[in-house]
Amino acid sequence: MKITIIGLNYHPEDTAIGLYTTQLSQYLSANNFEVEVITGFPYYPEWKIAKDYQNKSKFEKETFGNISVRRYRQYVPQKPTFIKRILLLLDFTLGSLINSFKVKNTDLVITIVPFTSAVFIGNVLARRKKAKHWVHIQDFEFDAAADTDLVSNKSRLFKILFWIEKKLLNKADAVSTISNAMLAKLRTKVNSDIETYLLPNWVDVDNINPEKAQKHPYLKSTKFKILYSGNIGEKQDWDFFLDVAKSLREEEIEFIVIGSGSKKEWLKEKIKFLKNVEYYPPVPYEELSDLLCSADLHILFQKSNVVDTVMPSKILGMMASQKPSIITGNLKSEVAMVIQESRAGMYFESSDIKSVVNSIKSIQENPNDMGENARKFVMSKFSSNKILSEFLKNFNQIIA
Repeated sequence: MKITIIGLNYHPEDTAIGLYTTQLSQYLSANNFEVEVITGFPYYPEWKIAKDYQNKSKFEKETFGNISVRRYRQYVPQKPTFIKRILLLLDFTLGSLINSFKVKNTDLVITIVPFTSAVFIGNVLARRKKAKHWVHIQDFEFDAAADTDLVSNKSRLFKILFWIEKKLLNKADAVSTISNAMLAKLRTKVNSDIETYLLPNWVDVDNINPEKAQKHPYLKSTKFKILYSGNIGEKQDWDFFLDVAKSLREEEIEFIVIGSGSKKEWLKEKIKFLKNVEYYPPVPYEELSDLLCSADLHILFQKSNVVDTVMPSKILGMMASQKPSIITGNLKSEVAMVIQESRAGMYFESSDIKSVVNSIKSIQENPNDMGENARKFVMSKFSSNKILSEFLKNFNQIIA
């Protein structure tokens, strides 16, 4: 049987949604499905078309193993404002709609959200080819936008956007998302006759493995090493990070920030005069295990106004490294529940700087079993083999 996957992010992007979509397609291909992918040009997290693709034509067709990939060179803003993100969405949607008409046949269409507009393409393609349509939501992009301050006078705009979202989702045969809180939100957006599934992101615990990891050159310091690795964007609370770093600048503690994103240059400018903070660009995926396992503590400081729209996938890698984590955000979030259940670290409101600073000092002075709890938890609930085999079982039910 043939599966067509539609989504903006794909290989060679090796972080976030691009990584998961790539690994999903590879898993399906290895399980005797013929897989075709409709996607954009790689650009994330740098918000710039990847160097190897800058001179390619507007439409490209590639093959990776047995997977056929059709790309459209979408508009990518260097500084992504709300309006510029809309332009990216519209451009990718138009180009991918054109590519969808090049698909000769398919049994199942999988649409990865964001973007919600890609659901329209998936609906059209599935109807044309008499195929089933599965929508997998990595991010409720309209909810996320509504929770930010990027748009003023937005009540009428978002009322229209949520109406469109609901109409599109209710034309699918099945819809899934990545956390329990997001699943509850999803069920308020679709009719009761639409199949809904919890399909969380996963982690390759064989790849991120402290028993095999070597000391990464970025983290060879003898100081207590606190690592943030991931997107440097608007959803993280970088002002809070700076306050924490300043509070600990007299301690034998070093902060290492690795990543890229829309706030990278802003952050690099802010940390110039902080001797206890180092910045490095993203590492290749094959170095990720060494990087994560070389830290003494992981941090993720999130803004508290985003509750259930996103379950940051980077947390699974942090936990697989067998090191504790300190995370801030909304106490009602899915992440807070995961940290509490796993006893893998500490979770605070993003305004509680005193508790965060004291907890860092406590973990530095008295290492405990939170790291071991973290790895055991992800191995039992979020290993790639467990999640993807469940994914495959549900696919077979939908196709049947």
